[in-house]
Amino acid sequence: MAKITVYGAGSWGTALAVAMGKAGHEVALIGRNPQEMRLMNERRENLHYLPGVVLPQTVKATVDNATLGDTDMLILSVPSHSVRETAQKIRAFLNKGTIIVNTAKGLEEGSHKRLSEVLSEELPDNPIVVLSGPSHAEEVGKDMPTTVVVASQDTTAAETVQDIMMTPKFRVYTNPDTIGVELGGAFKNIIALCAGFAEGLGFGDNTRAALMTRGIAEITRLGVALGGNPLTFAGLSGVGDLIVTCTSQHSRNRRAGIALGQGKPLDQVLQEVGMVVEGIRTTKVAYELSRQYGISMPIVEQAYQVVFEGADPKAAVSALMMRGKKHEIEEVAQIAMENSDYNARLQRNQ
Repeated sequence: MAKITVYGAGSWGTALAVAMGKAGHEVALIGRNPQEMRLMNERRENLHYLPGVVLPQTVKATVDNATLGDTDMLILSVPSHSVRETAQKIRAFLNKGTIIVNTAKGLEEGSHKRLSEVLSEELPDNPIVVLSGPSHAEEVGKDMPTTVVVASQDTTAAETVQDIMMTPKFRVYTNPDTIGVELGGAFKNIIALCAGFAEGLGFGDNTRAALMTRGIAEITRLGVALGGNPLTFAGLSGVGDLIVTCTSQHSRNRRAGIALGQGKPLDQVLQEVGMVVEGIRTTKVAYELSRQYGISMPIVEQAYQVVFEGADPKAAVSALMMRGKKHEIEEVAQIAMENSDYNARLQRNQ
């Protein structure tokens, strides 16, 4: 059994605290609001973010950062735009060598850095592991079978996290491709937004399937250009997370896309969702990266036009459908070649 601290008492942080508490670990769940944490301890439930899920007695809600000094593993569950600031706040409380597991799915605006890079800069004395995959908090909290993937430049740290977090209902795989795992988890939110646009416009399964299939092709193109292994994007943090985020009623990115497709303004949409919609910020970063690297990403481009330029979602779908003729298999062959190149580089570096 381990001592685990979960920093961030939103829906995902609470769900992971519940899962780890049920596994017998001693869990401290750190939030910001003293009154909310007190009520959570009294009622054994996070009424605001994860209603209906009972907190086991092994989970204690707190606002005391001093808890960080007595933990074997820290699960960081804050929005992507808060990762650097949070790392700076908690740095003084952490012991050297404590494993940090980041669960946010996004990239840093401005710098375009992956969140593991941000954490490595701010917490150089701590191994950084990233967790991704198809895992809605609502289902993890209710003990529904879920599989995720962890990745790190420190193989031992990733395997330690796998050992600690694995339960009969929460299966953890490892992957050495940190870049691919992070980028797949971040970029799929953009495609989920677009799937929501289509649903809000009244389109059906054919449109959603097209967006998902062509979307993973775009994600893979940019991910490989940034150093990821193309095979990673066919795994849990790529296709797996894409499927669940584009189709689930729990997906806040899909819900936000539906509202935008119905013509609601962005400010109203974000207020109605009530939680961070990571795909909004990531759309901007991915659009800027695609232009920087000269990568063709027509779905991302249209998402950017809708979200940040006020374009009509229906016109965006029309623009995608009326693009010039393409040959799908050429792209598949290119990905296969890039995978071969990636494996050759990997062998040379070993």
